[in-house]
Amino acid sequence: MRSTQMRRLGLAAVFALVLALFGLAPSASAADPGPADLTFTTDSATTQPGGTVKLSMTITNHKTYDIWFIYQTIEPTWLTTQRPDLKYSFTGCSLATAAGSTPCSGTGPANLGTNYGATIPPGQSRTVTLTLQVAADSGCNGNIGFYSYYYAEFSDSTNTSGGPAYTPETRVLCS
Repeated sequence: MRSTQMRRLGLAAVFALVLALFGLAPSASAADPGPADLTFTTDSATTQPGGTVKLSMTITNHKTYDIWFIYQTIEPTWLTTQRPDLKYSFTGCSLATAAGSTPCSGTGPANLGTNYGATIPPGQSRTVTLTLQVAADSGCNGNIGFYSYYYAEFSDSTNTSGGPAYTPETRVLCS
């Protein structure tokens, strides 16, 4: 019985070698990006009560068709909601354009998608930056983080959705 297993293993190894030599073996490669993706960055990993942090959200169009419509939500993570002493709000919103920043039409957990200035051509991206204001009487030594879902429609009548995408956490430090 042992020699049968060894023969099978030997045959499998020879078969794999033949496939590799002739280029028929599946190649290891990075996964293709989806039709669109959402990424986050912050300008600071920490702040103090009374401070602000810029939270930038970038949506990138990987398709060969325009993004016509985007809907996005942003909500605090479960751990953030467990610290009722952490007080914060979104106080500003801007869209990065070639001519500089322009104000957004809305902030907070409402429809953030209109702020991206769709239409987004193929291969391009748009960045919206929210200003996170930590209240002066906020608790400290806790983390503030958010998660987001998005839905995008393309000019070829297809759509995609993604999430949850998590923001980097901001640590509120005591003075």
